[in-house]
Amino acid sequence: MKLKRKIAVGIAALLTVGLLTSCTGGGDADTNTEAIDSFPTKWEDEITIDVFDGLANYMGMQEGWFGKIVKDKFNMNLNIIAPNVAGGGDTLYNTRVSAGDLGDLIITDKGEKLNELIAGGLVADSAAYYPAMENAARFDAAVEKLNEDADGTYAFPTSVSSLLPTEPSEGIDSTFGPFLRWDLYAELGYPEIDTLEDLLPVLKEMQDLEPAAPNGQKVYALSLFKDWDGNFMNNAKQPITYYGYDEVQFALARADGSDYEGILDDGGMYERVLNFFHEANELGLVDPESTTQNYDTLFSKMQNGQVLFTWWPWLGQSAYNTEENMAQGKGFMIAPLKDQEIFSYGAEAYGGKQVLAIGSQAEDPERIAAFIDWLYSAEGSLSNSSQTMGAAGPQGLTWDMNSAGQPELTDFGKEVFLNGDGTVPEEWGGGSYIDGVSTLNVSVVLPIDTDPDTGFPYSYKLWDSYKELTANPLTEDWSAHMGGATTTMEYLQNNDQLLVAPGASYTIPTDDSEIETLRNQVKSIIVQYSWQAVFAESDAKFDSIMADLRDKASGLGYDKVLEVDLATAKDQNKQREAVAEEFAE
Repeated sequence: MKLKRKIAVGIAALLTVGLLTSCTGGGDADTNTEAIDSFPTKWEDEITIDVFDGLANYMGMQEGWFGKIVKDKFNMNLNIIAPNVAGGGDTLYNTRVSAGDLGDLIITDKGEKLNELIAGGLVADSAAYYPAMENAARFDAAVEKLNEDADGTYAFPTSVSSLLPTEPSEGIDSTFGPFLRWDLYAELGYPEIDTLEDLLPVLKEMQDLEPAAPNGQKVYALSLFKDWDGNFMNNAKQPITYYGYDEVQFALARADGSDYEGILDDGGMYERVLNFFHEANELGLVDPESTTQNYDTLFSKMQNGQVLFTWWPWLGQSAYNTEENMAQGKGFMIAPLKDQEIFSYGAEAYGGKQVLAIGSQAEDPERIAAFIDWLYSAEGSLSNSSQTMGAAGPQGLTWDMNSAGQPELTDFGKEVFLNGDGTVPEEWGGGSYIDGVSTLNVSVVLPIDTDPDTGFPYSYKLWDSYKELTANPLTEDWSAHMGGATTTMEYLQNNDQLLVAPGASYTIPTDDSEIETLRNQVKSIIVQYSWQAVFAESDAKFDSIMADLRDKASGLGYDKVLEVDLATAKDQNKQREAVAEEFAE
C-alpha cells in the first residue's frame, strides 16, 4: 500500500472544542505549499517550537545531549508543553484548543482527540512533505491506515515496527508475570508452583526466611497501592494477565478471543485474584500499609528489600536488581508458574495509541516534518524512546560497533545503563545523561525493532554483548533452573506460556453520556468493595462483601455498562483476527 500524497487546498474555519463537528477539516500552514521530494541538509535560521505533548513528564526547554542533537541537525529548540506537569486532565488542552493554537508539534491520542483537531483546523495537512519523508515511508501502511478517514495526511503513528502483529512487542521481559525474589526461592530448593494459589505457601516460606530487611523494617511478600485504581482495583487486575486475559473497561478478554468475562462474574478471574490477596492477608503476607501508601512508597520498599513479589518486571528489577545485589545472587526473576499463559501485547501493525501531528499555525512546518521523519530513522530511533524503553542512545556516545562488527556499550554507556547515570562529555552537550534524554517520552519506532542497515535491535538489552556483560550469579542460577533460557521472553516462548494478542491498533470508543455517568458511579463502588474484600476478617465476610458488591453495582447500572464493554471486547478481537489474517497473507 502506498499513501496518497494529497495537498490541502485551504485552511478550514477554526472552531472551538464545543463546535468540532466533523473530521473533514484540517489546516495547512502554507496553502501554497508544493510537494517536495527532499529536505534541506542545513537550516539557516534558529527556531524554537512549542511541543504539546500529552505523554511528557517534563515541561520547559529540552536540554542536554538530545537537545543538542536536535539543535545541530535542525537548528531547532524544543519547548515542551506538558499537561501532565500542568495539573493533569484536559484543562490545558481545552484552553489551547479554544485559543486556536495547540502547538507547533503535537503528540496526542488518536481517535476522538485527533479527529476533533482535524475538524477544528488545528493540525496541518502534511501531504506536501510526505514524499520527502523516506524514513516514515518504511511504515507507509501505518501512516495510510491512520489517515484513511481524513482527506489528507494529518498525523503520523508511534510505536510502529516491522514485526508481524502476531509477534510480541516486548523485549527481554514480558509486560506481566510472577516476579519473585529468586534468591529466597532458591533457598527453598526451587519448589514447584502449579497455580496462582500455589504461590502462597512458597511466599510464606520466603517471608519466614527473611522476616526483616537490612534496614530493620518488616518484610512482606506482597505490598499494594491504590494510585492507579480506575474501573476496578488495579493491582487485582495484574495476576489475571497470567492466564491470558486483559481488561476492556469492565470486561476481561482472553488474548485469543476464546473467552470473555465481566469483572464481577461470580467465580470469575477478578474474584479469584481478590481471594488470592485475601488469603495472602490471612497468612500475614500483605503489607498493612497497602491501603494508604502510594507507588513511590512501594518503590522505596522494593529498593530496601521489604517486598518479595511483584507482577511487573520493571518494578522489582529496576528497584532491587542492582549490580551489588545481583553479584550476591539476589534479585527478582520470573517464577516457573506451571499453568501460566501470560498475556502479551502484539506488535502494533498500524502503530500505537499516540500520534504525531504538525500544528496548523506552525511557522516552519517543513522543518518539523523533517524532524518527525528523523524520529523514524535509525539515528532517531536510537536517540529517542519512551522513558521505560531500552533504546541504546547515540552511536559514539553510549555505544559503538566493535571489531567483530557487533554493537556494544562504550565505557560511558556501561556507566549510564549499569550504574544509572553519567556525566556527558561537553562535545555531546554536557550535564547528566538522564537529564538530557528525550522528554518526548514516546517511542516512534519500537526499540525491539531492528536497524534496517545493520540488522541489530535498537534496544541494547537485546544485544549478545549486553547479555554477556550483565551475566551474574543471579541470572546464571535462574537460567540453569529455567531450561537454559537467558531472558524471560525466551523462557515463556520455549514453554508455550505466552499468549499474544495481535496488535490491531484498536481504540476503545468513547462512552456516550449515559454510559459514562453509570460507569463513574459503578467503578467507585467496585474499587471500594474490592479493597474491603482483600482485608476482610474472614472467608465468610469476604463472600458477603462480594455479594453486596454485585448487588450494589447491578443497582447502579453495572449490567448495562458491561454489555457495552463486552461488545467492545468482541469488536477488538475481530480487528485482531483481521490484522493477523491480513499480515499472514
